[in-house]
Amino acid sequence: MDPLTLSRIQFAVATYFHFLFVPLTLGLAPMIAILETIYVRTKDEDYKKAAQFWGKLFLINFAVGIVTGITLEFQFGTNWSRYSEFVGDIFGSLLAIEATLAFFLESTFIAVWVFGWNKLRPSLHCGAIWIVAIATNISAFWILVANAWMQHPVGYVIRNGRAELEDFFAIITQPFALLEFVHTVGGAWILGGMFVLGVSAYHLLRGQHVGVMRKSFKFAAIWTLVFAVFEIGQGHMSAEILRHTQPAKLAAMEAQWETSDDVPMYLVLWPDPENETNKIEAMKVPSVVSILAGYRKNTVIEGLKEFEPEDRPPVIVPFVSFRLMVGLAFVFVALGALAWWRRNDPERWPWLLRVLAWAIPLPYLAIQLGWTLAEIGRQPWIVYGLMRTKDAVSPVTTAQVFPTLITFILLYGVLGAIDFWLLVKYARKGPVDHGAKPAEATASEGGE
Repeated sequence: MDPLTLSRIQFAVATYFHFLFVPLTLGLAPMIAILETIYVRTKDEDYKKAAQFWGKLFLINFAVGIVTGITLEFQFGTNWSRYSEFVGDIFGSLLAIEATLAFFLESTFIAVWVFGWNKLRPSLHCGAIWIVAIATNISAFWILVANAWMQHPVGYVIRNGRAELEDFFAIITQPFALLEFVHTVGGAWILGGMFVLGVSAYHLLRGQHVGVMRKSFKFAAIWTLVFAVFEIGQGHMSAEILRHTQPAKLAAMEAQWETSDDVPMYLVLWPDPENETNKIEAMKVPSVVSILAGYRKNTVIEGLKEFEPEDRPPVIVPFVSFRLMVGLAFVFVALGALAWWRRNDPERWPWLLRVLAWAIPLPYLAIQLGWTLAEIGRQPWIVYGLMRTKDAVSPVTTAQVFPTLITFILLYGVLGAIDFWLLVKYARKGPVDHGAKPAEATASEGGE
């Protein structure tokens, strides 16, 4: 394989692996902060145990996420130097803000939170985890703004053969960036909720740590349902904006070959890219695609044939990724609704607890599908409409890239195995019981 293909595979390996850990960090941090806030307000020790337990799993995940993120950024210099040279004035400034502001803020206060139990006043200690939660999501904002600029470049001028920053405010406030941030973080918060639901369900099935896990389950059920419903509505807005910014991606997602208005949705559909048509079109729902994209049935959707073949993204991968991702979103709504419905007596529904425990991998899959759609749907551009991926690769040889690709795969395999082994080990172990009683139990005993 040529250096371009190998470099793309290497970056994909690093990105997919890194994004196994980032979403859980984003999702768990605000949930832990809320649980500790409830403890501070109610003095219910079950919520303190819950915050400590989920915090331990958060820390395991956070550590591996840092390592994989650092190696990912190095590749902009080693494998994509021409890209870095062309857009470094813009892309580099966004990454620098993320590192100097958000990363150091979250790293500092996570240490305060870890070592501050029983040393700080409860309110100050709780403040530390809130800073971590906010900083973690601020970090995601800057990374996603950088990615959104690659998807829809704004606020720049071409000068001396480079893209140079002209309007920083335009970059960080463009609708594409804001919607990408909200959609990605929303997916991460769903993952956090499903993770807490699944692990809580595992323990409730076995009658372990019932006080902590029942309260965690109830909180996560409400959290998951709210953000799953939100994600579907917001995801529609993200798809809608593609009609104006990346029409070829939208056409690939829908396997739309001809430009047309009043475009229907086919519930059973399979594209045939070689012949620029669809092999199967069945179960037609009239006008749905046009209405979703522009709120009117006469909204025009550009077809793939409007674009030269070399300017079109691959069709099958975005098409399949989009449908699986949307399907999983509705699964999360259903599971969240069932969990919320049975939130007060989940142990009476063991089949639901088993389903939730086995469903933990599903939001991971949905998030990876979302990134697959975003990145492959952007091809053949690394910066949409401005720089092609083939022009961004470093002047390296196959012999130079192949060994690093193998090294990354082996290294990430080892790190992933260790991380998931630790997560499973401590998730199964459950919260540490120091003999403290929940607030309601203490009150009940006092009444006796």
